[in-house]
Amino acid sequence: MQTQPMKQNGNKFRLDVATHELLVGGRKRSSLLPAGEPLTLPDAVFPRFPEKVGNVEPDPKYLPNDENPYRPRVTAGMVRRGLRGWLYPYVRSRVMPGDYHPIIAYLFTEWKCNLDCHYCWAFDNRVKGMTEDTARRSIDWLHDTGCRVLALMGGEPLLRPQFAHKVVHYAAQRGFWVYLPTNGRLMRHEVIDWIGDAGVAAVNLAVDSVEDRKELPKALAPIRAYFDYLIKKQYVYGFSVFFNINITRINLEDVKRLTEIAHDNGIATDYHINESPMLDQPHFKHAGENSTFLTEEDWPKVDAVIDWLIGKSKSGYKMVNSVRRLEDMRAFMRGKVQCWDCRAGHNSMIIRTDGTLAPCFPMYSATYDWGVVGDHRFEAKQLDAMKQTCQTHCFSTLNHNLAYCYKASRAIKWTLKQAMNRFQGTTGSFED
Repeated sequence: MQTQPMKQNGNKFRLDVATHELLVGGRKRSSLLPAGEPLTLPDAVFPRFPEKVGNVEPDPKYLPNDENPYRPRVTAGMVRRGLRGWLYPYVRSRVMPGDYHPIIAYLFTEWKCNLDCHYCWAFDNRVKGMTEDTARRSIDWLHDTGCRVLALMGGEPLLRPQFAHKVVHYAAQRGFWVYLPTNGRLMRHEVIDWIGDAGVAAVNLAVDSVEDRKELPKALAPIRAYFDYLIKKQYVYGFSVFFNINITRINLEDVKRLTEIAHDNGIATDYHINESPMLDQPHFKHAGENSTFLTEEDWPKVDAVIDWLIGKSKSGYKMVNSVRRLEDMRAFMRGKVQCWDCRAGHNSMIIRTDGTLAPCFPMYSATYDWGVVGDHRFEAKQLDAMKQTCQTHCFSTLNHNLAYCYKASRAIKWTLKQAMNRFQGTTGSFED
């Protein structure tokens, strides 16, 4: 029995049929048309900080302290980068008229991946990566909208490391707070120096198991040397690192082991409960029998892991997920999720490799027309109607955090709390 992953009517998607048909069977996407001669990204200047390349001696100003031992010490420059990336666009979105004010954008530079995690539909190796023209037009347009947080996405964003280096460099130079998720397999030492030197703000290292496994190849063991170097370099360049761990039916002990490894290395963790596609994904070859999908018989074991994580969080382990959000995993696993004021399409969005837009990750494969770079077509009425259904099938940590902290009273309280602590405790969840 595949409970939350699949519908009981046999469809290989979780969204209700009527909404699904609207999103994949209605009007087709627009296309990003040429705008004169194709643009290119400037060559990334490297090294900007030659004294840091290959150097693993920590910069004293980034060394952790007792107030926040889970990431580099927050410097004045990092505070300015954070305020420019997160707070100022948030304030702008609250005071400017209209519904569309992006705070964070997810730039899918790739839809290919070098791994085949059996739960993951978010790649198709037939799709070409983003061009420099699309990347530059995207960043310039986002800048004009007031958006200042940019996450490179995939697939695997480091499939073309030189391209990723250019994107990070250009976005950081334009004032973006840049976030890079990766499975780490291509994160060679020189690549770590490239992105650190370019100004990356955070590296999200996705690992689901300790040892390499066929179903869960996002493993720590094959990248341990890269991981150790990354941990050292965060104290040289001043970026943060955290583990992103997906909870499946076959890695429950790995979740605990990775949590302890993260804690031992002074980094935070972020957890997801395994989700299968919300929309039909014809390219997804593991949509049938899948050993990673949770079943009803797994609920007690997952509940025990959630209890263990909550205990660790309360004991001081730094986690992106709040205790409340960890508790919510139980409801999601049982198909009991309430609407939660998702801000996708209003304050967050994705840009596909071809420059077309969508409100969020699960809608990557939708053919509904939400516009293209430079011409968004997000409509509050359509988004609100869609979310009455899709929110009850979604457990996005990133969008949930955005929704939670978008309320003015929470944002003000959190900002004042961090300011009183000299911004030295910002690794944990927004609710803590």
